Amino acid sequence: MLVKPYDPLPEYATAARFERSTVDMAADRPILERSDLVLACAHVLHTNGQSTHETVQAAERLGAQLGLRATMIAHWEELELRAADGTGSQVSFEGGSPTGMNMDRVASAMSAIENCGVGRPPIGAALENIKAIANAPPSPTWLFTLAAAAGAAAMAAIFGVHHLKAVVLIMVSAAAGAVLRRTLARYSANTLLQPLCAALLAGMFGALAVRYNLSSSLRLVAVCPCMILVPGPHVLNGAMDLIAARINLGTSRLVHAGLIILAISVGLLLGMGILSVSLPVGEPGRAVPLWLDVIAAGVAVAAFSVFFSTPLRMLGWPVAIGMLAHAVRWGALKAGAGVATGALAACLLVGGILAPVARRWRMPFAAIGFASVVSMMPGIFLFRMASGFIQLADYSNANFDLLRATIADAMTAIAIILAMSFGVVAPKMIIDRFGGGSTPTRVLIC
Repeated sequence: MLVKPYDPLPEYATAARFERSTVDMAADRPILERSDLVLACAHVLHTNGQSTHETVQAAERLGAQLGLRATMIAHWEELELRAADGTGSQVSFEGGSPTGMNMDRVASAMSAIENCGVGRPPIGAALENIKAIANAPPSPTWLFTLAAAAGAAAMAAIFGVHHLKAVVLIMVSAAAGAVLRRTLARYSANTLLQPLCAALLAGMFGALAVRYNLSSSLRLVAVCPCMILVPGPHVLNGAMDLIAARINLGTSRLVHAGLIILAISVGLLLGMGILSVSLPVGEPGRAVPLWLDVIAAGVAVAAFSVFFSTPLRMLGWPVAIGMLAHAVRWGALKAGAGVATGALAACLLVGGILAPVARRWRMPFAAIGFASVVSMMPGIFLFRMASGFIQLADYSNANFDLLRATIADAMTAIAIILAMSFGVVAPKMIIDRFGGGSTPTRVLIC
């Protein structure tokens, strides 16, 4: 059993690519070098948002290309690779938790694995390339900030904002929160600190808006900048792991997502509470016309894609399918279906269309699938549920109507999350199971 630490990663350089002019007979290389390459590729995928199934499959496929019988085992805090060939066996570990979300790195790593099978690059050059990919920067701060403002405004439109002043405040609050998050990221790697502080700022903005009569009872000025913080991909990845019987990893992903949601709720309610403003529980939403819902959904999907550092050339699929999914959801709600049923119908459509698209064109499903649906995550119900629990703790405010509204918000949030998880995951797992080993006609190089 060997634990091999890696040297510090070099600065990212977009020109770092495999040199195809040199042909390397991989099977003649020491098993340690080949194992290091497989583990490095899997580490990039695992820590940047790729699903566990795709990570394991890609690592084992790369191992086979390098002449190894490889078995990849993913844990929350580390990856374990068991590799063997005719000369011996090797067990290697690499630490890293799947808390990041950078689809540019995932797409580049998947392309690197495909190129490795085609061009047979030298092991050393391939390893340097994957290290460079691991250091690829996220979306630039200006684009991240613009996406945060646009995404929060789009969520406000979906939930029925009426006044332009409220939209402007929402955009300013979300943009300030984005800058704050990027600033904090320079000094701390804590995954809870950024959403906590951004939600605290949004809560204070929202409370000021209420004080100056610039926000309705829906409190969208406070809530919408927090909705873009909800970790939808972690929830969906966790659900996929649980369905695949990866109990420990799936549970860890969901606990991590739950802690982030808790941090957002605490920051939001604390920020509002500083100015003695509360978040109403069980407040009915507002209906919006189909055209507005669809356009706002497209903007929200594009914004979330930027949050995930999705390559811009991939934006077409999630935006188009996300808009179609919201149209289906709107139609289901108009026909009298519940919000969970509407989310299920929309997500089944997304999973059924994008799973084969991602498989055929070798695009990360997490990049195009998750971004298409995360705007449907029930953040507003989760925040209202948290507010209800806090109000119930004050006996002077506790009553049956408050309890009933709090439970209703909680059950609605749970039902939507379960419906979304099944809707997105089920079609993908069926296609992965029965899609066979068909070779794609094209490899998307990012």
